[in-house]
Order: sequence, then structure tokens, then C-alpha cells
Amino acid sequence: MTYDVKQEVTDKYSLRGRVFHKLREDILSGKYEDHEELKEVAIGEEMGVSRTPVREAFRQLELEGLIQIIPNKGAYVTGITPKDVKDIYMIRSLLEGLCARWATANITEEQMEEMEENVYLARFHAQKGHLEQMAELDNRFHEILYEACNSKILEHQLKDFHQYVIRVRRKTLANANRGPKSNEEHSQIMEAIKAGDADKAEQLANRHILNAYENMVQSGLYEAYQKEDAKTEK
Repeated sequence: MTYDVKQEVTDKYSLRGRVFHKLREDILSGKYEDHEELKEVAIGEEMGVSRTPVREAFRQLELEGLIQIIPNKGAYVTGITPKDVKDIYMIRSLLEGLCARWATANITEEQMEEMEENVYLARFHAQKGHLEQMAELDNRFHEILYEACNSKILEHQLKDFHQYVIRVRRKTLANANRGPKSNEEHSQIMEAIKAGDADKAEQLANRHILNAYENMVQSGLYEAYQKEDAKTEK
């Protein structure tokens, strides 16, 4: 199946597309609790649309595994499970490595300059203890990397994965130790790309994502996530 960028852009501006993207963002950001019911009428009124685009958005959300539609009952949030989080990090580690490899060959001068500025600013905010700014800069670093790989398919896939675990990532980056370490890893990836060393860039980017996951496990966030998920299933 080919990836159609124009179709995605058009979809985002259709009624169904707008409802789908807003609901997905709300689910992933934690606005809705796991197993909470999503009501067509209430969402339609909130977004100023009829029930039809809401119902169509529900079907797409179910295909992505974010909600479950139970006939004659309703639509319920399933969210992201601990296993989903682990799977995403493992897959993402491989794709980020590939992305860094391709970025080594395709990054533009402007993208490299923005990447260097990003690392510099993140280091500055780390010294000041500005965790919110560090989280924003961390997100932007990965966006620059995705754009630099010069593959719309890979960029789209990685941005989706990035969005799926954004709640967990915000918590890990709030860790006083992980934030500066993450930025130092960004700096090493950037230097490898700048030096044209695709093998090293790939290895470092792959390790960077694995480090992020291992930090989440060691900090107890993964265990807390498992307990929360188990509690909602009872």
C-alpha cells in the first residue's frame, strides 16, 4: 500500500478527519480515561458537527486500537497499554536508527543549523532546570531528525509513534537526570550526522530510544502504568 501525503492533508481538513485527529489527540494526552465512554451526541455538539463524522471517526479510532465499539452499548476508550508502549519503543528504536542513517545523507544546511541550536538551547535550559522547555526542545529535535531523513513515509510513521507515547515521554523527561542525558545523546547523534558517519548515527539513535525506555522502566513509571492498566481491567 502506498502512502499518499496529499490524501492525509485532505483528510485532516475533512469533517471526519478533524474529529478523528482531535479525538486521537485527546485520548493520547489523557483527556479521556481508559474505559470511559465516548458519546456521539456530546462530541458532535462540542465540535459543531453532526453524528455522522463522529461515527466515522469512531470507526477509524477503533482500527487504530484506541477505542472499542460495543454493539448496542457504545464506544469506550482503550488507550495505550503497557505492552503497546514497550512495542512502540522497540519498533521505534529501529526506525529512529534508520532515520538517522538517512538523515546523514539528506540533512540540509538549515536543518543542521536548527539541530545545533536545539541542542544548545536544551543544554541552557537543563542548567536552569526548565523542564517544560526541555521537553518541547526534545520533541522538536526528533521532528527535525524525521524531516531530515527525506522520506515522507518514515517521517509519518515516526511522528505517529512519537505521538502515541507522548504522555509517558513527558513524565520521563521530567526526571532531573534523564533530561540532560537525553540532550547529550541528541548531541552525539547530531555530531555523527554532521561528520557523515551513518553507521554511528544509526547506532546512537537506536540506543537513544532504548535508553529512554530503560529509564522509564527503572524510574518505576512502567510499573505504575502496568498497575493502572490492571486496575482498570478489574
